[in-house]
Amino acid sequence: MRNDQAVQLLFELSKPGLRGVVMPPCDVPARPVEDLLPADALAASPPPLPELSEPDLVRHFVNLSARNMSVDTHFYPLGSCTMKYNPKRNERLAALPGLADLHPCQPPSTCQGLLAILYELQEMLLEIAGLEAVTLQPAAGAHGELTALLVAAAYFRDLGQKRTTVLIPDVAHGTNPASAATAGFRIVEVRSDSHGLVELEDLHRKLDLATAVFMITNPNTLGLFDPQIARIAEMVHEAGGLVYLDGANMNAILGIVRPGDFGADMMHFNPHKTFSGPHGGGGPGAGPVAVGARLAPFLPVPLVVRNPDGAYRLDEDRPKSIGRVRSFFGNTGVLVRAYCYLRTLGPPGARRIAENAVLNANYLLARVKDFLHVPHGDRCMHEFVASAARLKAERGITAMDVAKRLLDYGFHAPTTYFPLIVREALMIEPTETESKATLDAVADALGRIVEEPAEVLRQAPHATPVSRPDEVRAARTPVLRWNKAT
Repeated sequence: MRNDQAVQLLFELSKPGLRGVVMPPCDVPARPVEDLLPADALAASPPPLPELSEPDLVRHFVNLSARNMSVDTHFYPLGSCTMKYNPKRNERLAALPGLADLHPCQPPSTCQGLLAILYELQEMLLEIAGLEAVTLQPAAGAHGELTALLVAAAYFRDLGQKRTTVLIPDVAHGTNPASAATAGFRIVEVRSDSHGLVELEDLHRKLDLATAVFMITNPNTLGLFDPQIARIAEMVHEAGGLVYLDGANMNAILGIVRPGDFGADMMHFNPHKTFSGPHGGGGPGAGPVAVGARLAPFLPVPLVVRNPDGAYRLDEDRPKSIGRVRSFFGNTGVLVRAYCYLRTLGPPGARRIAENAVLNANYLLARVKDFLHVPHGDRCMHEFVASAARLKAERGITAMDVAKRLLDYGFHAPTTYFPLIVREALMIEPTETESKATLDAVADALGRIVEEPAEVLRQAPHATPVSRPDEVRAARTPVLRWNKAT
């Protein structure tokens, strides 16, 4: 923390006797406290919490929040994260009393409105996916991956087949191999060709009777749609395996092409990305999984179904189900936001999301490719991956230097050093919600940055409270509480 911008902690601001709240009188009948709580549950003295007035407390946190970047305050070109603007209309609708005040233990007969919303969302996602059944239960994209792989494992067990391998391209999201390993599979990497697409010969060599699933993101993390996808699916199916489509990049193809139509057997959605729900700081989230008909019996319970009389219920009677993967029905608040987003846009609007996301990405690519090398293609889908490798070789400027310096210009840094097959990678995704003026501004900033002296870039950012923390040390020896002695 820089001294001129240091912020005192609540413990340092604390003054004995200050109060921000007045506690109501105890409504427990007058009895000795020892009768109400066991002795070992009582502290000998009050906890050493900071003592502040309400204005001091509010100002402290509001001032801290003003130091953060967010999609409400800054352009967020995080490649592969799809950080689009979150419409506040959806927040207001999700907070309506008939939705926000429901309790997960209520009988289905008392929450028919919410169940109707969830059922209609299931139908929307199935139409978008081109598949036959969906679960809304998973809590995030990676959780959706894990859920789908557990469904695949249950499917092969039911067939009496021992399939132990998951094939994953070298440009995959890191959650893909992590999810596969967590589900108990062995991971085999499939190489990309010189164009950044799946190398079919390498895929062919690695397909065998042990292959359970081929996980692919299409468009991939280079921002390229793999035109071989139908042939890839055919090859995997001929080997008896399943095709999993990582839906993280659905923003590029929403309403234009359906994964089920090009051979995917299962996929997940990221409502916080494709459908504009807030990312949250690690949660809450959701990761609905859609599957083909043969995998439907293995989906988690419960599923929302509609009875012949039009009433909705939660279906628990699915003998082959892998069981629950989330408490109650999942993070319904996130799902309601996604439903509102899709209902607002309708099918034509959903397609325009993809069209404008692709247009914005290609416009920004065209603006920067003359001074930032883009190794794979002059055209992209929703994102592209530039490289600072030439800058590093010529002037010692790294991708991290460029990303950190961008913060000084008022823009969040793009994703760096991913995918791993691109040296000094800068992965940029503008999304469809940004204007041409914003794209021009960030392109101009990048153009100025690459011309700046190397010593300026190596010390960037210069205008933020924290410049370059030791990220390795922070990850390995985190300090999670304040200690006055230090």
